[in-house]
Amino acid sequence: MHSRTRFVSAGAAIAAAALLAAGLAPQATAAPTGNDTSEIALTKGFRKAVTTAGINEHLKAFEAIAAGGNRVSGTPKFDASVAYVKSKAEAAGLNVTVQPFDFPYNADVAPAVLQRISPNPATFVDGVDFASMTYSGNGDVTGLLYAVNLSVPPPAVPGSTTSGCNAADFAGFPAGAIALIQRGTCDFRVKALNAQGAGAIGVVIMNEGQPGRTAALSGTLSSPGVTIPVVGASFAVGDSLRGGVTNGSINATVRLKVERVNETRTTYNVIAETPGGDPNNVVVVGAHLDSVPRGPGINDNGSGSATILEVAETFAAQERTPKSKVRFAWWGAEEFGLLGSNHYVASLTPAQLDTIALNLNFDMIGSPNYVRFVYDGDNSAFPVGPGAAVGPAGSGAIEDAFHRYFAAVGLASSETPFSGRSDYGPFIAKGIPAGGLFTGAEGTKTEAEAKVYGGTAGQSYDACYHLFCDAFTNVNQTGLDEMSDAVAHAVLTYSRRDFVKAPLLDPAKVMAGVAAGGEGGGLHEDHADAS
Repeated sequence: MHSRTRFVSAGAAIAAAALLAAGLAPQATAAPTGNDTSEIALTKGFRKAVTTAGINEHLKAFEAIAAGGNRVSGTPKFDASVAYVKSKAEAAGLNVTVQPFDFPYNADVAPAVLQRISPNPATFVDGVDFASMTYSGNGDVTGLLYAVNLSVPPPAVPGSTTSGCNAADFAGFPAGAIALIQRGTCDFRVKALNAQGAGAIGVVIMNEGQPGRTAALSGTLSSPGVTIPVVGASFAVGDSLRGGVTNGSINATVRLKVERVNETRTTYNVIAETPGGDPNNVVVVGAHLDSVPRGPGINDNGSGSATILEVAETFAAQERTPKSKVRFAWWGAEEFGLLGSNHYVASLTPAQLDTIALNLNFDMIGSPNYVRFVYDGDNSAFPVGPGAAVGPAGSGAIEDAFHRYFAAVGLASSETPFSGRSDYGPFIAKGIPAGGLFTGAEGTKTEAEAKVYGGTAGQSYDACYHLFCDAFTNVNQTGLDEMSDAVAHAVLTYSRRDFVKAPLLDPAKVMAGVAAGGEGGGLHEDHADAS
């Protein structure tokens, strides 16, 4: 963390007061203010110029690059995505740098296998019922299953199950067995290493079981080091395998096979910044460019990447001269654990970090069953804990700015945990304020959310999350239009700030337009989902 105080404009407090004075009630949808002097009015022309047609041009280009496959970092198709963004940003007149870095590439070379050999033989479906975890060890093993301190039925509080988090959980564990562990509390890596240390020959980590935590886990062990095969299974699969046992030997023989490549490869970040603007006051606008191996990644995260590219092109085309330099960033290897943004932040000197006023992050903003989620930068809705990181001073003001924008244009917004599990994580770890938008991932839309935002309650925000069907047709065009307008508003507004001279203000949250009753969240934990 570095020492320079980070500033957010006094206009934040003024605009908040203006909304309250306009009589906006704390309801799900608020009427526009009609105040032509507001920050909202000042970005109207720019928002209109940022079009979904322009964004869709980029989304279709990403889909064409994937060509029925994926755009995983360390592959030629990701490199083609880099070349596409670079060419567009250079053509717009931005100063572009492509930053290479090496990383541990890890992906399936053959479908993983999970079978119950006896009793009642069953073969589970890779990518539907279960998935191998990134950085899993390789192996084809068969053994008795052993339940490790499972919580069934699951506890009311998501993330609170402690299964496998302590070496003591494995007391009595028979060497040569396969461990059945439940998600919750600690990282998947901790659970897997504890099992490995106890003599397990393989690990099945089942989802925890609460709403939004039932599907097959597509997680990561964070880095190499686990030498036994590890898969993440749905709660239903784990529940069927355990045979009623919550701790101890299970009368079931299971086969587990994982075959993954694990090698060092080179990938890239693309950094494009405005020629003008104060280099000592930088607004970093980021989105990750890579997909997972199972699909083309058009919502996750073509939607964010394409949107900031359209915003960057429009900003340059209008020949705007910002007060603060705007630095657009497309991160590589996010799906391997935020590796591109971590590399970028680690590459900066303390003096260079000190020039960054804030980071705006846009990761999945076109989910088909969407909610307009805003990162809870002041930790008011989701207190600091296992699923929520501390928001550095100024993060709450960024959150306020998004809520105020949505309220002013008559749209509801809700909050999602400031988990640090997307590319803003490395920035907040250095004390840099951050914020952003999200439309939901594998989490389940609640009845309350469906009443406010439409869509279907009881279904995930994105049923194609991390799957082959995350194609152009998976993107909700209405949601993308609404969220991209908010992106454009934030980028232009913060580009006009002089963060050195403006006082730091983190005003109390203005609740106008913030939807009540929804649980918020949407999950989206497995990018660095390690727990």
